[in-house]
Amino acid sequence: MSDPIPFFDGHNDFLLRLMMSPDPREDTWLGTEHKGHLDLARMQQAGFAGGLFAIFVPPVSSGPPPDFKAMMANPPYDIPMPPLMTHDVAQSTALTMAGLMHWMERTAPAAFKVCRSADDIRTAIAKGTIAGVMHMEGAEAIGPDLDALYLFHDMGLRSLGPVWSRPTIFGHGVPMAFPGTPDIGPGLTETGKDLVRLCNELGILIDLSHMNEAGFNDVAAVSTAPLVATHSNAFAHSASPRNLTDRQLHQIRDTGGLVGLNFATFYLHPDGSPSPEMGWDTMIRHMDHLIEHLGEDHVGLGSDFDGCIIPNLIGDVTGVQPLLQAFADHGYDDALLSKLASANWLACLDRSLIGTSEHEQRQGPGNAEP
Repeated sequence: MSDPIPFFDGHNDFLLRLMMSPDPREDTWLGTEHKGHLDLARMQQAGFAGGLFAIFVPPVSSGPPPDFKAMMANPPYDIPMPPLMTHDVAQSTALTMAGLMHWMERTAPAAFKVCRSADDIRTAIAKGTIAGVMHMEGAEAIGPDLDALYLFHDMGLRSLGPVWSRPTIFGHGVPMAFPGTPDIGPGLTETGKDLVRLCNELGILIDLSHMNEAGFNDVAAVSTAPLVATHSNAFAHSASPRNLTDRQLHQIRDTGGLVGLNFATFYLHPDGSPSPEMGWDTMIRHMDHLIEHLGEDHVGLGSDFDGCIIPNLIGDVTGVQPLLQAFADHGYDDALLSKLASANWLACLDRSLIGTSEHEQRQGPGNAEP
């Protein structure tokens, strides 16, 4: 592959790194400090056409923040989940990160756009502008009355995970444990079910990536939208509660949803190791499994850049093209590579970023989806 294949990425934590950067923000964003997995210069070099940019509020601690990477260094492990965080604690940080995403657009308006619709995304990509979609990983910043969801929606929020790996007033996340199962803890609260319904109404994608099995089942029962896990892998190849069972994969497929392959080594290695040393075969096994159980139209990429340890073979965003080449060498043809790189994500966002009323209008009399 000579020219980079444009790709859409289902998850990154660049906003958190940007917020916490000790250097001038322009250095982190524009690419002069050459740190982390992402910056504008490397995204442009790598063929990064767009992606979901996560608002994530780190656990609050009276001492040094927990070093989850060190705590997960030697499987088996079972890390107690951080306590529930209230919206009055989380909102200021979430608003800061939302503001930073708009600042990125103001700093480089020809290169980056905050997109609010599937049409926005396609238009930006056609112009060679990176399409940024605002995502929230853990809905702590949304209070029990849900009013803040309208505010964040106006700011561009189009994807939301009700939980991270800690409990919220909406549901129960999966713990950081290995080995472990997603079948742990209670499902959605009644407020969580209301949150899902309002997201459906507003056209906000529901991300299942950190959801436990009971919560997954509740979303599947309540939501009218495609089921999506923006950055998860196959439980059959790595027994982490963060990964998806075959039953869950089939449910996602049956709703026209999508799973983004997570690059985090914790969720790739069969033994749960964080080691960045691995061959392409490990990632290919997960991708083969996802394609087998989801079908080739319901799989994409969900890197977790700037949020996790990733394989040395990838290194940073510029390593996505070598990954796609490894898929090609494995036997994936150009049509499948195009789907995995971006077409599947764009089609899923076409189906997901519409509200309930618009969805009904699109169906029309006699046009109901199967």
